[in-house]
Amino acid sequence: MSNLSSFVKQIRDVMRNDAGINGDAQRIEQIAWMLFLKVYDAKEQDWDINEDNYQSIIPEKFRWCNWAHDDRSKDVMTGDTLLNFVNNELFPSLKNLPIDMDTPIKKSIVKTTFEDANQYMKDGVLLRQVINIIDSLDLGDYEESHAFGEIYESILKELQSAGSSGEFYTPRAVTDFMAQMIKPQIGEQVADFACGTGGFLTSWLKELSKQVKTTEDQELFNNSIYGIEKKQFPYMLCITNMLLHDIDLPKVYHANSLLKDVLDYTDDDKFDVILMNPPYGGSEKSEVKNHFPDDLASSETADLFMSVIMYRLKKNGRAAVILPDGFLFGTDNAKVAIKTKLLREFNLHTVIRMPHSVFAPYTSITTNILFFDNTKPTEDVWFYRLDMPEGYKNFSKTKPMKLEHFEPAIKWWNNREEITIEGFDKAKKYTAKDIAERNYNIDLCGYPHEEEEILPPDELIRQYQEKRASLNADIDRILAEITSILGIDNLEE
Repeated sequence: MSNLSSFVKQIRDVMRNDAGINGDAQRIEQIAWMLFLKVYDAKEQDWDINEDNYQSIIPEKFRWCNWAHDDRSKDVMTGDTLLNFVNNELFPSLKNLPIDMDTPIKKSIVKTTFEDANQYMKDGVLLRQVINIIDSLDLGDYEESHAFGEIYESILKELQSAGSSGEFYTPRAVTDFMAQMIKPQIGEQVADFACGTGGFLTSWLKELSKQVKTTEDQELFNNSIYGIEKKQFPYMLCITNMLLHDIDLPKVYHANSLLKDVLDYTDDDKFDVILMNPPYGGSEKSEVKNHFPDDLASSETADLFMSVIMYRLKKNGRAAVILPDGFLFGTDNAKVAIKTKLLREFNLHTVIRMPHSVFAPYTSITTNILFFDNTKPTEDVWFYRLDMPEGYKNFSKTKPMKLEHFEPAIKWWNNREEITIEGFDKAKKYTAKDIAERNYNIDLCGYPHEEEEILPPDELIRQYQEKRASLNADIDRILAEITSILGIDNLEE
């Protein structure tokens, strides 16, 4: 394909004329399943060459090269014939591929990828045009394949403005910064228990690849990732992402990380490194709480994932986790219990306060990165406020956060000192005792001069609910202390 930069635009222009495509989210989902089959077909051609007697799990007539590729013969399917084939033969076949416990991951991913995939287009001629654009990619050519990796990244970025799909994409600057600070080592395995489109996994691979020197290193590199994604669409995107990064056996699973009792995890279920941006503000079925000890059974998904992370981090392992402000200032019983466990059993050494709008336009809620390891109980915690770059009022789709914006934090990281600007703390160290005395409210080194931002109603409501829960918890705690001092068992008596 001569002009990769026009790839997405060409597809968008065609799809705009199809009555079945309603908005960006459907357009990108439509592109996703076709890209997966194209990328998987390129992989299968490699496996055909490199493996003796390779057998595809996909029946011959449904392999991309046998139905999608246009060799300019009169036999290529288009129009109603193509629509009928895709809707009534291809999709049913791929959704019902026979797999069992012995099916290799690189084969079983085809079925799991298509389990809930959708075909939206209603015009078979337009569908043929889109297929031809995708098929024109030469993934056998190293340069073009590498360039397409960048194009794929741009597709994932578009998820941020594709309705609710934005929740699956963490800005690459953030994942790259976290991977750099965590310092991957050959032989380690990283996990993301809500991996979305695989951003943390690809940042890990990019950072780890610098250390690959031998064939043994390469094998360890290829087996260094583990991901779980609950939702079908980002799972499909993640699998494609891993194949594009030459991970032929992507250990990425379509499942819900919260549906296993955390007390049942063994050492075999633990990882050297965990990099995550847990979903927050979401809802789970009430029975999900049954998989957690009573004191940790929060109704907030981010809290539940923090517990999973703590139970699945190896001894001496390292973690970097993005959490909303509500986790920091929250003093309700569950949040206090989670933060107490974190500081008593793990070493929470650094909290980076990120500027607002990092995740715009998906959410305006301010977030933070917590860095901790499983080496010892926390003694001191450093807080560092990363300010908005000069010349920026907000991040946006056209002015996103860049890795260079983390430079002040990286410089400070390697030479830590307390910083005060205009009487407000920008960087400061607190002891574990200081934090315990604050009832584990770790809303420290925040943004003193930030203009109040008008949040969408649902986010505003959620933020006020979190603050109210924390205030109620503080009031209950103080009342309990007073009644205890006065020797009153029940204040209402």
